[in-house]
Amino acid sequence: DQPGLKSRFLKWLEDATDSRILAIPRFFGFLYGPIDDRLALGDALRKSLGRRLPAHVGWVHAFGGTTYLLFLILVATGVLLSFYYRPSVVEAYPSLQYLESEVAFGWLVRHAHFWSASLVVIFSFFHFLRVLVSGGYRAPRQTTWLSGILFFPVLLAFVTSGYLLPWDQWAYWATTDGIEALRGFPLIGGIVAEVFLADEFVSGATLSRFYATHVILLPWVALLLISLHFQLMRKHGVDPPPSGVVEEGEPFFPNHVLRMVTVLALSLGVVLSLAMFWPRPFGPPADPFSPPDVLPVLGIPATILIGAGELWGGFGLHLLLVLFVLLLILPLVHRSEERNLLKRPVAASITFALTFLLLVSLAIGWSRPGDAVDYDAVDLPALDAVNSEFAPPGGPSEGEEGRSHD
Repeated sequence: DQPGLKSRFLKWLEDATDSRILAIPRFFGFLYGPIDDRLALGDALRKSLGRRLPAHVGWVHAFGGTTYLLFLILVATGVLLSFYYRPSVVEAYPSLQYLESEVAFGWLVRHAHFWSASLVVIFSFFHFLRVLVSGGYRAPRQTTWLSGILFFPVLLAFVTSGYLLPWDQWAYWATTDGIEALRGFPLIGGIVAEVFLADEFVSGATLSRFYATHVILLPWVALLLISLHFQLMRKHGVDPPPSGVVEEGEPFFPNHVLRMVTVLALSLGVVLSLAMFWPRPFGPPADPFSPPDVLPVLGIPATILIGAGELWGGFGLHLLLVLFVLLLILPLVHRSEERNLLKRPVAASITFALTFLLLVSLAIGWSRPGDAVDYDAVDLPALDAVNSEFAPPGGPSEGEEGRSHD
């Protein structure tokens, strides 16, 4: 009978599999408790799932899990997109047009990927604020804090490195604008801009570097930081409640698992709703000779960075770097056991300054679609090289042979 078949299969699985295989889902954050490799697979799984969480862990601690689930959605939709995307100047734009118009639900996957990139940054910031306000950066959780702070710029680079890939006018000129803003970033901005530009102008070489960074390099760096963050969190636990007394609470399964499933369902619902009702539209194909009159908002992370670049003559980017360094060294310079944020002036000042800077930068970046694009962003001496880069294989058409560039 069917139950007997199921029981025989589970018995065979336990006999044929070592319980240490559970280290894989634990590595990816799906198990909280330790793995007892002395037990059979089923017993080890039940013991790990039965690990009790601290009593004060609740829905307010869901921001970190939401960030991780959105990151997984971002990776999953990115993998599906890579089946059809072709990273070349000639094929990038038509390959996404084909995905949108010919592949079943291709449009939904693309727009879900786009919105996941913005939402994962928002929820990671909420998670960061919760930890900062609760004082979770103090001993013995300094390394847990550092791994989370280092993850944030990696996440920003991960999501913004995908903006060029559609290779339409908006992606092309937003990237050109973004690289110019990056040059103003203190210390490393100019070097990083040259590495990613890889040419005198945004070209096929730039597209290749953005694609390799977005698809190969940064996902692995992000995954390693996330795994380190999980391991440290399990070792030191979540930050204690305001009372300082940690009491044993409900088990990981089914209580916290139910929270995770609920958060996953809500996250998917929000992402799919945004993808259906506010899709990221296509612009015309990329043309380095014709900057668009306006650039629409192409994602919250890039909007914040561009807005910070225009704030106080570029001082916003400098201030972002200063605040990031202060966050890195915060556990070293601030060891007070005070739980009230208002009685921790250093942490409170950083919290309010960073929140204010990000909101103002977002507002400035959001207002830019009404501004004309700066034509000086084009490196005019390089226009002949641009022409050779973008010309079709047979050379310029008859109507383009006499085209001149002012």
